[in-house]
Amino acid sequence: MEGTKILVVDDDPVVQKALRRLLESQGYEVATFGAGPPALRSLKEQTYPVALVDLRLPEMDGLELIDRLKRAVPDMSIIMITAYGEVSTAVDAMKGGAYHFMTKPFDNEEVLALVASAMEQSSQSYLARASQRRGGTSDMVGASRAMCSVFRLVDKVAPQDCTVLITGESGTGKELVARSLHRNSPRAAYPLVPVNCGSIPENLLESELFGHVKGAFTGAMYSRPGRFSIADKGTIFLDEVGDMSPHLQTKLLRVIQEQSFEPVGATRTLQVDVRVVAATHQDLPRLIEEKRFRHDLYYRLNVIRIQLPPLREREGDIPLLCAHFLDVFNRRLRGRVQGFTQDAMTYLIRYPWPGNVRELENMVERMVVLKGEGMVTLEDVRDQHMEDAPGIVEPAALQLPAEGLCFRTAISRFENELISQALQRTQGNKNKAADLLRLNRTTLVEKIKRRRITAEDA
Repeated sequence: MEGTKILVVDDDPVVQKALRRLLESQGYEVATFGAGPPALRSLKEQTYPVALVDLRLPEMDGLELIDRLKRAVPDMSIIMITAYGEVSTAVDAMKGGAYHFMTKPFDNEEVLALVASAMEQSSQSYLARASQRRGGTSDMVGASRAMCSVFRLVDKVAPQDCTVLITGESGTGKELVARSLHRNSPRAAYPLVPVNCGSIPENLLESELFGHVKGAFTGAMYSRPGRFSIADKGTIFLDEVGDMSPHLQTKLLRVIQEQSFEPVGATRTLQVDVRVVAATHQDLPRLIEEKRFRHDLYYRLNVIRIQLPPLREREGDIPLLCAHFLDVFNRRLRGRVQGFTQDAMTYLIRYPWPGNVRELENMVERMVVLKGEGMVTLEDVRDQHMEDAPGIVEPAALQLPAEGLCFRTAISRFENELISQALQRTQGNKNKAADLLRLNRTTLVEKIKRRRITAEDA
């Protein structure tokens, strides 16, 4: 469900306008309808965590509409709108699934308090249902269309013994998808073995993957099995597979095709039965064009592709993720943080999250440690997170001269400065520089070549 969208169904245009104005003043997005059927039809395009439904409606009364809304969206929290004297009917509505009721004329503070409470109840209901649906874990949290598509694809692909390629920006949760694929597969009783191909030096990665025999190289005092041997009958997760050298790409291709390999220094071929799940934040087709990634390996890995959206494209999931991480860190750190105020949540939803879900998780942990209890306010978020969030440039740092300037030249110089500083800070390591700038490595390399930038230019 989109995290701050509210459905209002009332046949009185004055009530619609009043509720819209009140709720939008608090940062909510509001969809209004004068009858039940068009409100139900809107669910084909949009879902809502909270709905406000009038008891007396044309075409379909409020009780029937509540029943149909709850069947369509079980996690929706519905507040019944009633006139004075209809409280007994409202109680019946609560028995039928309504979260609460409010009477006309409205008290604005009461409306906002009810809506905030309903939002929280909806988030908790969704998380509980998600936990039950995914085998007792709610590690993968989301209800946006993009994430629901991911969940459906994972559910469909997990039981099939095929190779999967997971793509997406850093911090989007690629390893969580890999774990879900393994946990829901016939191989779940055997190991899931993760390997980060980008963090292990090339001269060690071959031995890490395939093992080595005693004496294979200096320092090889004992024979050692590789990750593929350990993952036999299970799943191996090759994270950042785009960073693998061409030599190792060739060996990986053979393992996928023939399920066999030789340890470093060995003459004997080993057979394994391993499912391969790979992941990367890089643009593999572009690496193929640059002859840095084998096209035949890409086709072997890309049997099924799962593309994870960045957090900025699933902003409706942010309230759900915040509720999930608050629950995790409150229990882990013995905190008593109750939630985020509406203006703080609106700010978080509008923030671009360059570090994606990983950055959000770190922010919530920091809030639990520093706040300890109560509600996290907008000032807390700004003071403790956004002031040192990466990639934010204060407007005061950019000044337009009185005489004007050439826009393209200024932007080019600004890019050159940022790239040069990133190279200088990482001692020329393009992988780390690309991470600092939230760019694909290939994009950064292209800019460096085109602009002839070096770390010494900063």
